[in-house]
Amino acid sequence: MISKILFVEPPKDYWFLMGEYLPPPAGLLILAAYIEEQLPDVEIEILDCQAEKKDFKDIEKYIEYFSPSIVAASGFTCNAYLCARVAEIAKKVSNDIFTVVGGQHFSAAAEESLNDFPEIDYIIRGEGEVTFVDLIRALEAGKNIGEIKGISFKHNKEIIHNPPRPLIQNLDTLPYPAYHLVEKNIEKYHFTMMAGKNTRYMILEGSRGCSHKCSFCTQWKHWNGAWRTKSARRIADEMEYFNERFDGEFLWLTDDNFKYDNKAKELWQELRHRQFTDDISWFFQARTDEITQNPDMVAKLRDVGNNWILMGVENNSPAVLKDLKKNLQVNDAYKAVKILKDNDIFSHTMFIMGSRGDTAISIEQLRQFSFDLGSDLALYTILTPFPGTEIYESAQRFGWIEDTNYAHYDMAHAVMPTETLTRRQIQEELFHCYKDFYGSIPRNIAGIFSKNKIKRRVNRHMAGKGVLKSLKGLI
Repeated sequence: MISKILFVEPPKDYWFLMGEYLPPPAGLLILAAYIEEQLPDVEIEILDCQAEKKDFKDIEKYIEYFSPSIVAASGFTCNAYLCARVAEIAKKVSNDIFTVVGGQHFSAAAEESLNDFPEIDYIIRGEGEVTFVDLIRALEAGKNIGEIKGISFKHNKEIIHNPPRPLIQNLDTLPYPAYHLVEKNIEKYHFTMMAGKNTRYMILEGSRGCSHKCSFCTQWKHWNGAWRTKSARRIADEMEYFNERFDGEFLWLTDDNFKYDNKAKELWQELRHRQFTDDISWFFQARTDEITQNPDMVAKLRDVGNNWILMGVENNSPAVLKDLKKNLQVNDAYKAVKILKDNDIFSHTMFIMGSRGDTAISIEQLRQFSFDLGSDLALYTILTPFPGTEIYESAQRFGWIEDTNYAHYDMAHAVMPTETLTRRQIQEELFHCYKDFYGSIPRNIAGIFSKNKIKRRVNRHMAGKGVLKSLKGLI
């Protein structure tokens, strides 16, 4: 009988480039909410090892205490081993426990994962809500697992990949994320660099997928190249619920691409008359070309709390942008940064180095481009061949990958060389990018005395020794 499900957010190191922070386990909360709605007789608990300061021994004790029928975990590529360890611990407690994993990494690397981690019973590929509920019902009734779309599993030592599941068409039908299951931890969730240590931080999903097909990105393939959004009213209602029910103050709209053309005006119309917008700030990521095409909507959304935007600028080279299939014009980055500055919105830019043709000279040019751009925050990353991406397929085919330890697939470790640079040299170049940007005395002075309090806080974080020390340790 399937009576209890335990979702586990395993103990892990968060991305040090973003500083000290503690996010809620958003993916698990979304999945748990749907199961709770569809199967109200099933008891669900979430063990957030980060918020509750639990280690793997504590996970074992908790599983023994709770006696779940199913233990489930999900994570990105760099956390794949941690999720597998959770499954291993569950099987150690009782071989009768069903172990389930999902998310972008396990969806893309299902065959490999089932071969490498025999403690995993089922992998849910792609969108998980309906698939997980169907799996629970099948296990409860003893039905044929082979009929469930969207799962991979082993049967008689043979790996079976059932056909994929169609996507949910109307995201408004999904329940609000089950933050009530982690209510004891809500006051602990924060993003120090973005919002300060004592500001409650919550994650909201406004859409899924992306219609663009960047060669380095795991998102668009995971969602079958489709972009689906919740309605503007649903997004506004969810933001209001987070604020009024849980005192959420800093909201991360975790869409892979905000898409101004499709929903900015409607969302602004929904938010402009709601009083809660005076109590929150919110953040999302958007393409530079969409910002340049919608300056009026950028200004309007600023009036209802949007004070931080992340832009994937990626590179200064048109040839590299073409290889990355980014489909952007370099000049759009300059225009977008200016639009954000004109509207007192914190501009956060992301850059990618380590493309196959990169040299010390091209990376120096990228560095200078990032300085000239003048964004408030620049984060540099190393091109990483995540399973499921076109970059990964090419790297596998041509034998570029030198480091297969998934724990290093965090965009801060160099796992493959370029044609002219070794992995160590790429690692050194990454360090120099951060050192030159955040070690600049004039830039630090300007940041310290900035009128923008976010910029003052971020500058203190990035100019501190922690980030540079960690990066130097990777060389």
